[in-house]
Amino acid sequence: MWPAYFDSTKTRLQGRRIPRGLAVTSPRLDELQKATERCGLQPEVVPEVKHPHAPWQKSGLISVPKRASKMQIIRKVAKELSDMRAQNRI
Repeated sequence: MWPAYFDSTKTRLQGRRIPRGLAVTSPRLDELQKATERCGLQPEVVPEVKHPHAPWQKSGLISVPKRASKMQIIRKVAKELSDMRAQNRI
């Protein structure tokens, strides 16, 4: 999973995979790792890779074992990521 999947500032063409309502602004790789861990997944962080739509930027990615469809996993992590952000604002 790339951070761009969850970035509300990106368009679908730029790599966002979830609805803007579930997305967060500029998700960091460490936040994404914590969200996947809290979802009960075993994340493998690959920090030095570049997203195909932004080859000038090293965004990194998170790899998880596939236990459900990719979109189900992405939506679950997106919900957890937005919940984490909401808790930090309070």
